[in-house]
Amino acid sequence: MYYPQSETVVFSRECDAVLIPAGEQVTLPEGTSGFITQALGGSFTLYIEGNLFRIAGTDADAIGKEPLRPPDVPADATEEQLESVIWQQMKTCFDPEIPINIVDLGLIYRCELVRDDSDKLIVKIEMTLTAPGCGMGEILMEDVREKIEIVPTVERAEVELVFDPPWNQSMMSEEARLEAGLL
Repeated sequence: MYYPQSETVVFSRECDAVLIPAGEQVTLPEGTSGFITQALGGSFTLYIEGNLFRIAGTDADAIGKEPLRPPDVPADATEEQLESVIWQQMKTCFDPEIPINIVDLGLIYRCELVRDDSDKLIVKIEMTLTAPGCGMGEILMEDVREKIEIVPTVERAEVELVFDPPWNQSMMSEEARLEAGLL
């Protein structure tokens, strides 16, 4: 969903947020006002009193927006269909500072669907970051986990951060390189 740049919002309730780029968890009080600077994949980046904050899509109602909803998955979905839905969910995950999804950035190294002993679906993800010292790493991992775990039939997502091989710009999709002005 598109929101105009610099749309003013006021929090209707207390809300958890993440300070960008430090990755520090904070709570913003009811009545706080700010500006939307990015609204991609259901989450929001807000400019408030000289700082940037990320608001999760599940908390969008706090700023008067539609909260994140689970994707539609047919009851008889095949593993292939589920994997496709999971990849689409990961494409809704964005670094709060880079308006390109993490799949097209080349940050997802592995996505594997496995069944545990009681036939519950576990999704195993290996991902990396554009820079090893990125303060948003845990936040991006949690975003991936949350977006996958809201998929009906998924029991849980196990997201592991890896740095081998090291990420580089050649891992980006052609579309992402074009969008970033690298082509």
